[in-house]
Order: sequence, then C-alpha cells, then structure tokens
Amino acid sequence: MQKAIIGKKLGMTQIFDENGNFIPVTVVEAGPCVVVMKKTIENDGYESVQIGFGEVSDKHVNKAMKGHFSKSDVACKKELREFRLSSTEGVNVGDIIKADVFSVGDKVDVAGTSKGKGTAGPIKRFGSHSLKATHGTGPVARQAGSLGANSDPSKIMKGKKMAGHMGSERVTVQNLDIVKVDAENNLIALKGAIPGPRGGIVCITNAVKCEKA
Repeated sequence: MQKAIIGKKLGMTQIFDENGNFIPVTVVEAGPCVVVMKKTIENDGYESVQIGFGEVSDKHVNKAMKGHFSKSDVACKKELREFRLSSTEGVNVGDIIKADVFSVGDKVDVAGTSKGKGTAGPIKRFGSHSLKATHGTGPVARQAGSLGANSDPSKIMKGKKMAGHMGSERVTVQNLDIVKVDAENNLIALKGAIPGPRGGIVCITNAVKCEKA
C-alpha cells in the first residue's frame, strides 16, 4: 500500500546504530495529518487523497477554504497537499495519519523547496569554468563570455545558461532510509540530507520502485 505524510524539517543531527556506526540523519516532524478530501475514479477520473498539516486560526483562512474544511468536517489546516495513489481503498475523510505509518527500514522519497540563493552567476549556478586570472584577462574572469551567435540568427538562443535566480525550486531526494520513528512525538529520522531550510515543509512518500525490463 502506498503511504504519504506531510512534515516539517527540524534539522540535522547524528545517531549511532547497535554496532556503533555513525549515521547522519535529518529529523522531520511528520504529522499528525488529517485526510481532508478523497478523489475517486468515478467522480474525478483518478484516485488521490488531500492531506492537511499544521494548525491555523480560522481568522487566517479565507471563506473559500473555510467552506472546504467545513464540508469535510475537519479543523482548518495550514498546509494542504494532494497525493495520487494507486488505490484509496480503506482511506476515508477525517482519518488521522501519524508518523507510525512508516517504519524503520522503509525507503522513501522526500520532496521540498530548496533554499533560495538569490541571483547567482553562471559559474556558481551551472558550474561554468572561469577564465584565467592573469596575462591581461581583465576583470571578467567570472563572466559568461560570448553569448550570441554570428549575424545569423543574431540573437541569444533560448536555454542559454546565464546568470539568474538560483535555488527556491521543487526538489525530490529519492530512496532515503528511515532510521528511527518516534510515534509518540511524531518524529521521523531520515538518513542523509533533505531539501529546504529548517522549518520547511516536506512531503514523504513511498520510494518509487523501478521494475526491470
């Protein structure tokens, strides 16, 4: 069965296994989440569930969202995410999803928004090489160099790797191991790093298994 939960990244730390091996982990406050909406093939053409996470005051929710939550008879939530599942059988509106939906040893995919790094040049943004810094190169060692073509077509082609906004993108890290689950405090420890800053919202789902041809 496919599983999914919304969480908040708390930060990184380290733990040791039974053999004394050092394991770097990211701790996520996963849930509790509530099923706000359920979509079916008969009504919507596909199967999915909409999950809410985080408490929010009613005064910070507009009328449309208040109606959406009241229709499902659940409290207003700060974050809403929809997860497409192969089957929604056994999942109902109002069900509570906690951290113990996952167990130690599970492989998961974690999606989040990466840290924004502002405007960056092509060397930092795309790994372009710089010019030599000696023998008359001048103060252009970290510039992109020639950009356009000759008189035909006399323009910069679309997709040229240039300076611009870096980061703040949707990133998914795949096949992370769950090292520890604290169901009482709604915490999940994932081996390795996940995208986003501390306090960022992340979505944890089952790892997608690729079948061999």
